[in-house]
Amino acid sequence: MKRSKRYLEVIKLVDKSKLYDPAEALELVKATAKAKFDETVEVHMKMGVDSRHADQQVRGAVVLPHGTGKKVKVLVFAKGEKAKEAEQAGADYVGAEDLVAKIQNENWFDFDVVVATPDMMGVVGRLGKVLGPKGLMPNPKSGTVTMDVSKAIADIKAGKIEYRLDRENNIRCPIGKASFTVEQLKDNFTTLMDAVIKAKPAAAKGQYIKSVVIASTMGPGIKINNQKLVE
Repeated sequence: MKRSKRYLEVIKLVDKSKLYDPAEALELVKATAKAKFDETVEVHMKMGVDSRHADQQVRGAVVLPHGTGKKVKVLVFAKGEKAKEAEQAGADYVGAEDLVAKIQNENWFDFDVVVATPDMMGVVGRLGKVLGPKGLMPNPKSGTVTMDVSKAIADIKAGKIEYRLDRENNIRCPIGKASFTVEQLKDNFTTLMDAVIKAKPAAAKGQYIKSVVIASTMGPGIKINNQKLVE
């Protein structure tokens, strides 16, 4: 893979053999984010669990104290009073069967998070094959299947993110933008890591978090000394 001149310059700043403390790593992430847009800062975790087993799943949601820096569009499946509540709470789209048809017929995905009241899950279930692979299917564990739609919308707009194990046993989450201060990124990073550590399944054996890497959208990966995080 051919790397750009910019990438080859910034990668010189990173010692690939070193495990960095979070604050030092985040300073480096900001220093290596040289793209012309405000790059997203992401955390990549390699987990010591097996996603093939139901009792080793790692999944949940957490509100980052400083948000993600991204304007999130929320779609809510609700009817009656709950639909009105969702509109008043600032949902970008609210509907029921009409939105199911729009997604199915128009391949419409102009939203980032889907929230549904429990009574709507029978309707939303028809979209499982299209929402599931995109990680958009509402789920009680992430707080997106709820009667309290106002709180769900407020949390999401405030910077709530979902973390979940993928098929390769990795977790990948945004923790802000390169324009954030190191302190803001560190607060968000610590909040995410605390949530993931608390979500450790009882069936997990051996080292729970094998490695942690932080990187901006176009920047090199910076390895974190994760031993201190899980002590």
